[in-house]
Amino acid sequence: MADSPSNPARRRFLTGAATAVGAVGVGFAAVPFLSSFQPSAKAEAAGAPVDVNIAKLSPGQMTTVSWRGKPVYVVHRTDRMLEFLPELNDEVQDPDSRVVDQQPPFAANIYRAREESKRYLVVVGICTHLGCAPTYRPEVAPDDLGDDWKGGFFCPCHGSKFDISGRVYKGVPAPTNLEVPPYVYVSSDIGDIIRVGGTEEEAA
Repeated sequence: MADSPSNPARRRFLTGAATAVGAVGVGFAAVPFLSSFQPSAKAEAAGAPVDVNIAKLSPGQMTTVSWRGKPVYVVHRTDRMLEFLPELNDEVQDPDSRVVDQQPPFAANIYRAREESKRYLVVVGICTHLGCAPTYRPEVAPDDLGDDWKGGFFCPCHGSKFDISGRVYKGVPAPTNLEVPPYVYVSSDIGDIIRVGGTEEEAA
C-alpha cells in the first residue's frame, strides 16, 4: 500500500521533514546563545574612563566613583596627612610601592600619586585580602584603631589597615597595597577633573 510504514518514499519524506524542522529549531535556539557573545552597551561603557570633578572636594574629604565595576576612592588629602606619611614607612609592608602591578609607574612613591598633584589620592576601594570594601577613616588616634593611627582605610571584615596612601600595614591579612588605577588630569570648563582610566595623551 502507498501509505504503508514500510514504504521507502514515505519514510524518506518523513525523515527529511523532521530534519528540516529540527534545523530550524536549532537556528532559533542559537540566536540568544550567539547574541550573548556580543558585548552590551553597558558592558562596553563599563571599561570607559570616568571623570571626577575635584574642584569642590574639600581637604580631608573623599568621593567614590565606579570604574570597570569597581569602587574608586578619590581623597583630597590635607597637609597634615601628607606629613604623616614618612613617619609610617617602618609600619607598612611596601613603603616605596615596589610591587609594580599595584600602581602605574608615576605612583611608585610614598604618596602613591603624581608628584605634581600629590595632594590627591586615587585608589581602588577593594581590600587586597578578600575583596571587601575598606572604610575611610581620616581621624587620628580613634579609640577603636589606637593611638598610632594617622588616618587611612580600615577593612572591618578581617582587620586589614592601610594608610592614607593606601599602603598596607604590617601584620594584617591583606598582602599588598590598595591598587592605584591609571588616571590623568584633564582640562575642563567646570573645574579640575581627574579622569580615571585616562591615558597620557588625554592629560592637560
